[in-house]
Amino acid sequence: MDENNQESWLETPDPQLFINNAAKFNDLMMMYRCAIREIRTKLEVLDDEFSVEYKRNPISFIKTRIKKPESIYRKLTKLGYEFTAENIQQQLHDVAGVRVVCAFVDDIYTVADLLAGQDDITVIEVRDYIKNPKPNGYRSYHMIVDIPVFFSKGKTPMRAEIQIRTIGMDFWATLEHQIRYKKGIEEMEGYDKISHELQCCATTVVDMDNEMLRIKNMIGQFHDI
Repeated sequence: MDENNQESWLETPDPQLFINNAAKFNDLMMMYRCAIREIRTKLEVLDDEFSVEYKRNPISFIKTRIKKPESIYRKLTKLGYEFTAENIQQQLHDVAGVRVVCAFVDDIYTVADLLAGQDDITVIEVRDYIKNPKPNGYRSYHMIVDIPVFFSKGKTPMRAEIQIRTIGMDFWATLEHQIRYKKGIEEMEGYDKISHELQCCATTVVDMDNEMLRIKNMIGQFHDI
């Protein structure tokens, strides 16, 4: 799109310009969906291989999502950019999201290493919130990656965020999000106590994950005898 003609898609007075931009947006979302399918396929192949080689599956389940247009618009606006296809691709890393839920903590790093080791995946950024949890207790392993997707016009690198966590981490994060993002909760009386209780729950999840990993390793030791 011409830099002199980059009006906001949601606030343009020209209907035809809006239609053209909307078409670009829909094309871009299709490309992000294809990127998600590529990543999901890679994960499923790794999980199948583990099932055959090691008689267990490191991945419990996979969730995917594409950011909603409203969320994309708000995030770009917050960053000071207009709602254009170029800005979505260049400024946002998490339009396409893949969440990988593993059984054990060590599976998280195994899956992350195997993905990073594939020669067609470029790791842009890693944030390890397991070794360095957020202040609220959130734990997860985040990867921003570029993955090539082949379309009729050629190969296009697409960016996606991959979050890898245990079942316990996912359970805690899902409920914490529901509780914390209720309208006006931060103004509620006793909010500090709620935050403290959520942090205590996060600590409980850490202890459970570590204990389950210890038991798994114990079983492995006896199995090798």
